[in-house]
Amino acid sequence: MDNLQTSEAVIGTGDRSRPRAALPALCATQITSWGIVYYAFPVLNPQIAAATGWSTTATTAAFSGALLISALTGIPVGRILDRRGPRAVMTTGSVLGAVALLAIAHAPNLLTFTVAWLLAGMSMAATFYQPAFAAVTRWWGEQRVRALTVVTLAGGLASTAFAPLTAALSEHLNWRTTYTLLAALLASVTIPAHALALRAPWPPAPTPHVRTADGNRSVVRSRPFLLLAAALTLNSFAMYAVVIALVPLLIVRGFSPTAAAWALGLGGAGQTLGRTLYASLARCTSVTSRTVLLISAGGATTVAFALVPGPYPLLLALAIGAGMVRGNLTLLQATAVTDRWGATHYGRLSAVLAAPATIAGALAPFAGAALARELGGYASLFAVLAVTSFAAAVLAAGSGHGLAQAKAKQRNALRL
Repeated sequence: MDNLQTSEAVIGTGDRSRPRAALPALCATQITSWGIVYYAFPVLNPQIAAATGWSTTATTAAFSGALLISALTGIPVGRILDRRGPRAVMTTGSVLGAVALLAIAHAPNLLTFTVAWLLAGMSMAATFYQPAFAAVTRWWGEQRVRALTVVTLAGGLASTAFAPLTAALSEHLNWRTTYTLLAALLASVTIPAHALALRAPWPPAPTPHVRTADGNRSVVRSRPFLLLAAALTLNSFAMYAVVIALVPLLIVRGFSPTAAAWALGLGGAGQTLGRTLYASLARCTSVTSRTVLLISAGGATTVAFALVPGPYPLLLALAIGAGMVRGNLTLLQATAVTDRWGATHYGRLSAVLAAPATIAGALAPFAGAALARELGGYASLFAVLAVTSFAAAVLAAGSGHGLAQAKAKQRNALRL
């Protein structure tokens, strides 16, 4: 039997000890955590700047700092997840998130505001997708793709639920009171959900199906891992830059801000639709071909935005298509480690893989705006971002070679 199948069988034995409430709890906490800690900020940021006199550049830099801290903190968090499971990590992260939001709400100056956001970044590392993916991967085993899809579908609703809620609160309350109420909501939903629903025993790590002398350290240094990390990092930069630059691109082309916002919103709906299709895509493609296909598809939609000025319905269709690709890419990254190296060191390996991509995503808004100015417009920016995505696809094409060689060696060893 292939060692990957053996590993999955080991994971599957944990079905009886799997917490029944874990999946609905993780869905609820992903919606709430992403909605409050992440998506409330762009809604409240103009009011924050107007009320405090702090520049939007400075406040956005504080938020981007949180994303950078999240990427760096995610690596040690991943090690803890591998050994001890998600309950303590995610419960502590929920407490930390509520405290950080209260500190943000009552920050007397920009320095305190920035430090509070850095604290929020640590909370992101302990409560966002990566720890939830680690929990689902270990507990659900062979059924992980279905469970991961459910969690990401829920996470995709975060902006739909909390952006309007935050806007409604801010119409009647100042930004400090709004953040205070959101902190209370975050604490009331996520702390008990993580503490009570993730109590099942943490199954032992499965036997690695790619054996190396130094375990996960050798995987991190391997050529396939480095190529995959580089591909996902380049693609993450391009993808997040496209999301942020889409509204200005459409406004420059003569569409109203409302029309541009609808295009962006429908892209979010496309993400949800795309995630429902990932399981079917996974069944009919190899891991490497799937990675190349999705990254290339993202580049193709970016080229289309660069070249197609309208009409508006066609641009909406492109926005939905681009969103479908982004939705699939979220699940692609969630399964990238297990599809190649198994679930033994999932927490750490996925955190290492995600860290540079998260950093690239955090830098993309600033770098994209700067590039648009240097290149003479957003259409030129989208052309450059498309080339970036296609370069990422080329790198991704080499990320499966080491896996194929390792499996061939194992098959030969089993024959002996």
